[in-house]
Amino acid sequence: MQIDKLRGKELDQLFQAVLSLKDMEECYRFFDDLCTVNEIQSLAQRLEVARMLQEGKTYHKIETETGASTATISRVKRCLNYGNDGYEFVLKRVHNKEE
Repeated sequence: MQIDKLRGKELDQLFQAVLSLKDMEECYRFFDDLCTVNEIQSLAQRLEVARMLQEGKTYHKIETETGASTATISRVKRCLNYGNDGYEFVLKRVHNKEE
């Protein structure tokens, strides 16, 4: 599990901060202060790539629709296949909320 390499006081504080956010507006405000626009867009792009990969979309379609590089798509696919299932459970939760 790669996350073990990241564990620490600072990361715990970050995750506690994220868990403390109450709604979408607080998320926008916090992430706007925390990250650059490009960093936020990159995170959102990776999540969208994961969603599209789960739906069986081709690399070409994902690249065209998201602007993600094939390297990013490959990295996300590797996480989907061999990661900690983070994309899977988050996408499932988000999808269930939208229904």
